[in-house]
Amino acid sequence: MNSLLYVIAVILVIGWAIAFFFTAVGSLIHVLLVIAVIALLLGIIRRPTAL
Repeated sequence: MNSLLYVIAVILVIGWAIAFFFTAVGSLIHVLLVIAVIALLLGIIRRPTAL
């Protein structure tokens, strides 16, 4: 499940970068970045720790 979150985050960051540099959609571009950051944070928070 964690790898799926990372894949989604990477896809969203790439989509944000493409939209940011090639279009002027407005605030929708930044929503993609926020969703990607949230997905990365969830992946880090939910990562099991080996003790």
